[in-house]
Formats: sequence, structure tokens, C-alpha cells
Amino acid sequence: MMVLISYDVSTANSAGKTRLRRVAKECQNHAQRVQNSVFEADLDYSSFLKLKDKLCKLINQEEDSLRFYYLGNNWEKRIEHIGAKKAYNPEGVIII
Repeated sequence: MMVLISYDVSTANSAGKTRLRRVAKECQNHAQRVQNSVFEADLDYSSFLKLKDKLCKLINQEEDSLRFYYLGNNWEKRIEHIGAKKAYNPEGVIII
């Protein structure tokens, strides 16, 4: 299941900056960054629920926000990329 995750974390104080780093790191551990605060995650439902739970615990719900867009299994027809960064295929070959 492909999920688009976006977040907005208040960085008005040092606690917010720490939350921002932790949210970004958690997303990077499970998803591909496609914009500064936007990640694409191709996860099974159980893994997604665990990630969602971790992210919800990291943010301050009075100051920050998370958004999850469920693109499902036919996500290829729902994403159009235009511009500089080359799009990636999470199901394709990874060369290291």
C-alpha cells in the first residue's frame, strides 16, 4: 500500500526543532523523501500502522500536524511527477 505522508512541525522553539528532526528521521527510516516534508511509503498495513503510531507520539498535536494520503496498491496511476528530481519506483531495482 502506497501512502503519502506530509508533516508541518512548529520550530518556534528548540523542542519543536527536536520534534522536527525526530519526525523526519522516523519517516526516512520507512519511506522515500520526495519533498522537504513529504514522504512516500510503500508499506504493508501493519508496518504503516506502526509508523503512524510512532509519528503521532512524536508530534505535539497542539502545534504540529501530520497528513496521510492513502494511494493504495494502484498508486502508479495516481502520481504524476514533473520537474527536477527524478521520480523513483519503490518496486524497481535498487542499485547501491
